[in-house]
Amino acid sequence: MELQELLLRIIVASVLGGLIGLERDIHGRAAGLRTHMLVSMGSALFMIMSELVAIHAATMTNPGLARIFSDPGRIAAQIVTGIGFLGAGTIIKEGLTIRGLTTAACLWLAAAVGMTAGGGYFILAISTTFFALIFLISLHYLERVYPKDSYRVLTIETPQDITPKTLINLITEKNVKVVYVEFERDYKKGLTIIKLHVHIFHKGITDVLSHLIIEKIESGNIPLKNIKWSRK
Repeated sequence: MELQELLLRIIVASVLGGLIGLERDIHGRAAGLRTHMLVSMGSALFMIMSELVAIHAATMTNPGLARIFSDPGRIAAQIVTGIGFLGAGTIIKEGLTIRGLTTAACLWLAAAVGMTAGGGYFILAISTTFFALIFLISLHYLERVYPKDSYRVLTIETPQDITPKTLINLITEKNVKVVYVEFERDYKKGLTIIKLHVHIFHKGITDVLSHLIIEKIESGNIPLKNIKWSRK
């Protein structure tokens, strides 16, 4: 293989991986343009080395010895395993909320695109990158169209001896349900702390509902010390 062709494969892989990373960078993800570009470029290089090692082994002759054959897929196969560790580093668990799955999948895709470009299949690599960008951009807006489940925690502190049932009746409606309740009463401070774990079936920006829920509580003639709305 000519050196120019090998360099072209690496350049194409890095550009395509960079395009996927640019979309992640725009959304403020830790693994962005540079990370995806390097992943794709490295995958392409491993793919090229797999071919070169196999070709070198097949053409190498030793007097009195049989010809050596090498499996070109052995080095490339380790990319699939190795990229899993890098992708796992982008996944963050906050309570019941898991973030970074899309970025991890993008890293996995960038490695696949790099391997494809490294193998010389430019049309397939370019087409995959094109469709990936279309899906990442368009589906981001489509997610706002249909309703989906979300979970939040509403923490209320009040000096009054109220029961959780009072708050549950205030906020419960068709798309808002209380899953379970944590209740604490501090007799020294004269403070009642109630945590409502809320299940919401809603389309659009879920946290916009927080303003409506808090307004209901504030208009419920309950003396309040503090209200906190957070993710689970």
